[in-house]
Amino acid sequence: MTTAATAPTLRTDWWRDAVVYQLYIRSFADGNGDGLGDVAGIRARLEYLRDLGVDALWINPWYPSPMADAGYDVSDYRAVEPAFGSEEDAAAMIAEAKALGLRVILDIVPNHTSDEHAWFTAALAAGPGSPERARYHFRPGRGDGPPNDWRSVFGGPAWTQVAEPDGTAGEWYLHLFDAKQPDLNWDHPEVRAEFESILRFWFDRGVDGFRIDVAHSLVKDPALPDVGEEDETLLNAVGGAGHPFWDRDGVHEVYRGWRRVADSYADPKVFVAEAWVASPERLVRYLRPDELHTAFNFDYLGTPWDPAALRATIDSSLASNGTVGAPATWVMSNHDVVRHVSRLGRPPASGHSLNDLAPVEELDLELGRRRARAAALLMLALPGGAYVYQGDELGLWEVEDLPDAVRQDPTFRRTGGAEIGRDGCRVPLPWSGTAAPFGFSPDGATARPWLPQPAAFAGVTVEAQDGDPGSMLTLYRAALALRREHPALGEGPLEWLPGPDGVLAFSRGEGFVCMVNLSGGPVALPAGAEVLLATEPLDGELPVDAAVWLTTA
Repeated sequence: MTTAATAPTLRTDWWRDAVVYQLYIRSFADGNGDGLGDVAGIRARLEYLRDLGVDALWINPWYPSPMADAGYDVSDYRAVEPAFGSEEDAAAMIAEAKALGLRVILDIVPNHTSDEHAWFTAALAAGPGSPERARYHFRPGRGDGPPNDWRSVFGGPAWTQVAEPDGTAGEWYLHLFDAKQPDLNWDHPEVRAEFESILRFWFDRGVDGFRIDVAHSLVKDPALPDVGEEDETLLNAVGGAGHPFWDRDGVHEVYRGWRRVADSYADPKVFVAEAWVASPERLVRYLRPDELHTAFNFDYLGTPWDPAALRATIDSSLASNGTVGAPATWVMSNHDVVRHVSRLGRPPASGHSLNDLAPVEELDLELGRRRARAAALLMLALPGGAYVYQGDELGLWEVEDLPDAVRQDPTFRRTGGAEIGRDGCRVPLPWSGTAAPFGFSPDGATARPWLPQPAAFAGVTVEAQDGDPGSMLTLYRAALALRREHPALGEGPLEWLPGPDGVLAFSRGEGFVCMVNLSGGPVALPAGAEVLLATEPLDGELPVDAAVWLTTA
């Protein structure tokens, strides 16, 4: 293992073109054999991540939590969940990652706490009108019902009534997600001060930045107006001027404060926003020079496998981000959406949950894998940074046949199964062997993985793909190595090149060309071009649903 004395030099502007590996801690690697991924598992696999060729890790929440929403219900922001490890384990992991040249980004969950957080338990005990309740959104009901018609993202009302200390039915509290995730009141100065303190706590321990959960949701209209039950479009909107709880203008002052904290460090810290908003123009407001550094490009994630649509999204993203001098941050999958292998193997759809997609009977998994290979080279050739969700590099698909009894997503529970939820993209990774747990847990472990792995994972383990020249893992390793070495890749200009209908072709300078064939037949490669990397075998032509990186004179 690389030692601290020989650790690679880490750039301070690394985030502008970094490839970040999203590490869903519960499902990455189980170090102690209890069936749940943990910090020990991460430490054991750090060299795998270095050799994959990524620049940084984003670790989903590892804080103490009752796990009503897989850790996104935080009870203590300054500690590590005992099921994942200790503070000492975390410190050692951060140091070991740095020694290998890997940055570390944590998740922060500022919209809501757990209902077991000390602040919320104090609010319940203190009663109506108390300073403790002012940190959250407590309100009297309207008649026999909640204060307004807001609905939870996970289904059902966004309000829950509490029993007051004297046992009577009392006020209602807001939770845009699960009832065990009460929303904080970001108009309260103590809330703002507390989270700036939390940022400093982890920055002082070597963390390089944070991914901000539902970054667009913090500020609510203090009047708490009805959305209008009949207006489902507005009820489910992702943001826009005038919405009572999504993407309100007041959120930007919060992030100006966070940026001042980040910039106060000699090695400046960085943020990436999860902000589902109405347009690229709304998104880049979060990326102004005195606010956040980057934001996930969800427009790109949701773009269908269509050449015109992809080119339009790429152009729009680069143009919008360019107005504020921020790099684009491309992403294809994460822990909240159906894995892109399973999306790309289906007819085009407007959404990214299982309920939005054609039924599994219409899934062509081989087509999905083929397109996912091409999509990887396309994404990694674009200007800016990129995120790789764990298992993307293995070509994992959505596990759609999980038994109802094992599903843990609160969306499934709160909708009575009407919404399948996100468990299918969170199934533990297969590392080795021919049967579950596929090396996810150590040899001899008796506990089963927290979600069951399908038998078909035997063919896509790291062990099975390692050294196979045609595997997805080999493709990712080669692409990430070239991306790091080639002077044209990362940040920089993009120039579209003429080509046949249905083909995306662009130059990044330095003689580098990327071609992706989304047409109905094979297309000729440019005369005299040298192939750097291709997703399929080539014989002078680029097959359908394939991509190639070339160097030209």
